[in-house]
Amino acid sequence: MKNPSMFKRLGFATVASIVLWLAAGCESVNQLAQLGTGIAVATGSITTNEAASINRATTAVTKTFEDITPEQEYYIGRTVAATVLAGYKPNSDQTLNAYLNEVGQALAMFSERPETFGGYRFMALASDDINAFAAPGGFVLVTRGLLKCCQAEDQLAAVLAHEIGHVEQRHGLRAIKTGRLNSALTILATESAKNFGGQNLAEVTRAFDESINDITTTLMNSGYSRKLEYEADGAAAAILKKAGYRAGALAAMLENMAKNWDASRKDFAATHPAPADRLAQLRKLGIAPDFGSNNARQQRFLAATKAL
Repeated sequence: MKNPSMFKRLGFATVASIVLWLAAGCESVNQLAQLGTGIAVATGSITTNEAASINRATTAVTKTFEDITPEQEYYIGRTVAATVLAGYKPNSDQTLNAYLNEVGQALAMFSERPETFGGYRFMALASDDINAFAAPGGFVLVTRGLLKCCQAEDQLAAVLAHEIGHVEQRHGLRAIKTGRLNSALTILATESAKNFGGQNLAEVTRAFDESINDITTTLMNSGYSRKLEYEADGAAAAILKKAGYRAGALAAMLENMAKNWDASRKDFAATHPAPADRLAQLRKLGIAPDFGSNNARQQRFLAATKAL
């Protein structure tokens, strides 16, 4: 054969990498992989056993694109929350935690996603860092430092509504799915020179699960993108209005946070856009700072947060 095909000229490692790389971005992933390996077998570039191993590995990769079920989201979120709690001590104030759950559960009912597999759970963290975390499935953790920035229940509700917005929009899952794909493709690339047998395929499959720990750490340290933070703010404003709170409390809360803003800090400043930028986005939605709160809410807020 004077002009061997492209697949004939390439070795197994290169063919495997090309097929898997093309398949990763295709809707008909398995069909494309089978087409590519079929051609490679026909030209003698790879064996039928090698083709089968590539197709099995591609099937493992396609699972990244499948919808994560609510139950899977719950267990992923629990892992994320456990990662956060490994670095932050829970606040043992039962009155405060009960209050956070009372307000948070009420707000969640007015979100676009009022129910999750395991339900929403809210907890205070015994840290003076200014931060909050929303893990997939409805696990919401708020630091003592951020709670101290709240001057009224409406402002506290704004903080919780923002985190509920992250859960509502499934922001955490977006990061996890991307990371899981990257981790799997990395292993596929490094193992592409080998014949993917049961052991190697198992390693690829485990990569999806094992990468969750790395992803959760990254998620907690680097935070969401500006776009996703703005989405969560928009969702929070809608939730506050539906729940009977002042939507402007979110802007008021951001003004409070701006007073404590330090770009060199490793907490909120490292994981969120500057308050001024978020305030500018809220102004585009017609939302201005509102520091008001009714008397009943204020008394409840003061009673629950007095130990802070």
